[in-house]
Amino acid sequence: MISRLQSAALALIGAGALAAPVLAQDYPTQPVTIVVPFSAGGPSDTVARVIAHSMGREMGQQVLVQNVGGAGGTLGSAQVAHAAPDGYNLLINHIAMAVSGALYANLPYSTTQDFTPIGLATDAPMVITGRPGLGADSIEELLDLIRAEGEAMTIAHGGIGGAAHLCGMLIQESLGIEMITVPYQGTGPAMTDLMGNQVDVMCDQATTTVSPIRNGSIKAYAVTSQERIDSLPDLPTTAEADIAAVQIGVWHGLYGPAGMDEAVVTRLETALQTALQDPDVIARLADIGTVPMPIEQANPEGLRQMLEAQIALWEPIIDRAGIFAQ
Repeated sequence: MISRLQSAALALIGAGALAAPVLAQDYPTQPVTIVVPFSAGGPSDTVARVIAHSMGREMGQQVLVQNVGGAGGTLGSAQVAHAAPDGYNLLINHIAMAVSGALYANLPYSTTQDFTPIGLATDAPMVITGRPGLGADSIEELLDLIRAEGEAMTIAHGGIGGAAHLCGMLIQESLGIEMITVPYQGTGPAMTDLMGNQVDVMCDQATTTVSPIRNGSIKAYAVTSQERIDSLPDLPTTAEADIAAVQIGVWHGLYGPAGMDEAVVTRLETALQTALQDPDVIARLADIGTVPMPIEQANPEGLRQMLEAQIALWEPIIDRAGIFAQ
């Protein structure tokens, strides 16, 4: 026979079991924060703010953006990895999620175990560029120049493990030539020196290269995507230039902490997909040289597959190069 105390305990357990889905169905009841693990004003920050506004409108709650920069994006990522899995602390991160495990020996989280994937958000191709005085006016001429003088040429990037650094490694690996790598603290100073003829080549995302290309401050040679891009329609792809192995884009994904309620994940997935189909979002992303991911990839499985594939791609390349971040 069940005692009165046991009955009360069972009633509390039952109430708790019922409360969880009710809370999930009511989500969100307060503002949601998306952490950008990079400084304000950069491409990731812009992508986050464009998407956040539309997601907030769809969910009926503010979606705020918080910049937590530092340590190659690992500080902000760690903040979300260790947050409560209630759906109110999210992370938007790019290709850094796929390479941080190989770059950092003491990473304070696992990129595959400590996050809940929500969906892929955007993709931006990279552009191979050169200083204005470089003696090459096409991608074919640039490749010939690198093959002839590459070991004496400089290639810049805005930080170890960043997309520009990875793209530079792909170029060198595909050509079998080791150039002089010049690291900078950020894309800004690297671009300044490229425009000033202080370094020879840089591969960076379209979001930061379209403007100086259009105003003639730097030379443009190829985009690292399978198809030409609308913002630079006359620029050939690396596939057209017979360096198809140099395929890299700055993809962004939306994550939460591990252990999130499935109903909350589905709610966020729906809001993300709605945002990516919003004409205003599509137009604003086009302005910065990026595009929404296809809806069939803007879901947890799409992001999980992308992350796993990119880890498998980049870890051996980073290991062979012997690159490690402090």
